[in-house]
Amino acid sequence: MKRILLTGVALFAFTMGAQAADCPAITVADMMGVAAGKYPQQYELAELEKAANCTMTFQENPDIGALNGRIRGNPAMPALADRLPAEPLVMAPYDAIGKYGGTLDVLSNATEAGTSDFLSVRHVNLARYSDDLQTIVPNIAKDWKWNADFTQLTFFLRKGHRWSDGAPFTADDVKFWYDNLALDSKVIEKPKDYVLVSGERMNVEVVDPQTVVFNLPAPKPGLLAHFANSFAQGFQPKHFLGKYHPDINPDADKLAKEAGFENGLAVIAAYFGNSDWTDTPSPLLNSPDKVAKLPADVVPTLESHIYVTDTTEGRHLVANPYFHIVDTAGNQLPYINEQDEIYINDNEVRILKLVNAEADYKSQSLQLASSPLLLENQEKGGYQIDLRPEITLSNFSFNVTSPDLEKRKVFGDLRFRQAMSVAINREELNEVAFFGLGKPKQYIGFSPTPEFVDKKWESHFTQYDPDMAKKLLDEVGMKDTDGDGFRELPNGEKIVLNIQFSTQGVAGQVVELVGQHWASVGVQTAVKEVTPDEYRSAQSSNALDVGSWRKSQPLGIVLGVNELWVPPFENYFGHRTGMLWAEWVDSKGAEGVEPPEYVKQLISDINDFQSAKQGSDNFNKLGARMVENMVSNLLFIGTVQAPAPVYHRNALKNFTEFKTHSYEYYRTYPYRAPQWYLDE
Repeated sequence: MKRILLTGVALFAFTMGAQAADCPAITVADMMGVAAGKYPQQYELAELEKAANCTMTFQENPDIGALNGRIRGNPAMPALADRLPAEPLVMAPYDAIGKYGGTLDVLSNATEAGTSDFLSVRHVNLARYSDDLQTIVPNIAKDWKWNADFTQLTFFLRKGHRWSDGAPFTADDVKFWYDNLALDSKVIEKPKDYVLVSGERMNVEVVDPQTVVFNLPAPKPGLLAHFANSFAQGFQPKHFLGKYHPDINPDADKLAKEAGFENGLAVIAAYFGNSDWTDTPSPLLNSPDKVAKLPADVVPTLESHIYVTDTTEGRHLVANPYFHIVDTAGNQLPYINEQDEIYINDNEVRILKLVNAEADYKSQSLQLASSPLLLENQEKGGYQIDLRPEITLSNFSFNVTSPDLEKRKVFGDLRFRQAMSVAINREELNEVAFFGLGKPKQYIGFSPTPEFVDKKWESHFTQYDPDMAKKLLDEVGMKDTDGDGFRELPNGEKIVLNIQFSTQGVAGQVVELVGQHWASVGVQTAVKEVTPDEYRSAQSSNALDVGSWRKSQPLGIVLGVNELWVPPFENYFGHRTGMLWAEWVDSKGAEGVEPPEYVKQLISDINDFQSAKQGSDNFNKLGARMVENMVSNLLFIGTVQAPAPVYHRNALKNFTEFKTHSYEYYRTYPYRAPQWYLDE
């Protein structure tokens, strides 16, 4: 690869230490005898220079000046020495030092639907999981330190790190995110569980510009895992958003009104979305008539790429000129100049575009059912399909707080849920929908199954037994009183289970077959495919009879996030039930519907579980009881755990085989997309 030396770069390198040979361009495939660093596949600059006895010089993308010019609000671009941190992260590419240029083409479903795949390609957080999905490694943070009892987590940041507009990134940006956004009810109405410990807030302390401390009210060792896998980033630009926050700037509202907004918080809402979700539409969509009066189109970022357009048809991004990672040859990442995302909500159209190689990478929303067509055309299309294990499995739930009180009574009856579980022919599901590649399994909340879980729960009420189902339904009082072949509610009212689903969450064949299985024991069903947004809206407004989506989490994720165990048992984008139970919990009993005792036990146990010493008797006891309470009550009914396809074009290089097809480790984030490159 041609090396482009810039004015000032040699001086920058000289300040790092005595001049020596350029650092060897090592890769994961060929380490050239250089010892591995503290963390796999990456080094801190001083660490690599010591290990290889070298002094690194730095090169930039020859197109980066033009790309910077497309970022409205960015100043003229300084030299590379003034854009890289003094302590950049050095990443060893998988196979080769890449080449600059090109556009990564991707497909999503719609704005805020099926987009996490693409978000993860450019994502950063304080830490990340390495591609072994076991080891947590630095990213934005240079390193971290826990105290002995896991009540204090200190992050050390990189000197000279800058936001995409060139402003310094410091510990104040972490504290601003926590105090003024995550815990400010004027911005985010209800704090997310991960910013709390046993329901209590943490105290974030700035020691100096590169040192920030999280002081916890109780132990929570899983907090680090949260920062390693979550889409929710632990920082926001105080220099940019803070000027519109009335608690930071007394002139915030005045500035906002000059731009045509009601107040400063309305500007924050336009940029930040009043959410931790990093994919909320930018002011380009929220306030297109006002955006020109704001200082920039989108919030400055630390990610590899930044938006330059945002429409209802898709989005376009360019490389971040201040990105903090370099390869082992000193080239600033990312290699790929631009990213282009288009929205296609129709699954069949998306698959056709993949067959025609109109995207470079796709994983989210790809179901096993699409694999034969994709596999058949991969050689002709110049792409590769990898079938990878899923962490989650498709499952169903019943609306235990349905607004229809007769349905609520039935859905809340454990015998009904038991009947609907044994009415499912999982072996048929596996053969028809998953080509025999899956494993029938009950939902247990954890995936893979931890050692403290009794294996019996994996098969609890998963046997196919339609006679048992009919007997249980009879006991519930659901009988066919009008002779049409379908059972009525105990009060004689007709019932049709309306099953809405989105292919983003569960394969259509699975839903169709389960609907037939339930109908065969006398419970009439009506299946309808909807968009992800329609499904989520109906689910969150307590309007669904039946929930259907994939669900489960690894132990490491559960230790940082309690959402699978507390009503409504996941966030807006996941599989939820018991919405009125959640309302009762959130209001401390003032509103909603009081949940049963086993749900209250789940809430108590998950908080204690996250604070317990991992592997201790108490930890194992709590985890085992959580699983027993969740599974024995069948709030979520599992089906089959099966692999799913990961797609990439052959021209996309430094692409490695994923350990899983999953959202749970934030899709591509462990696999280091900034070192991908295009070789057309």
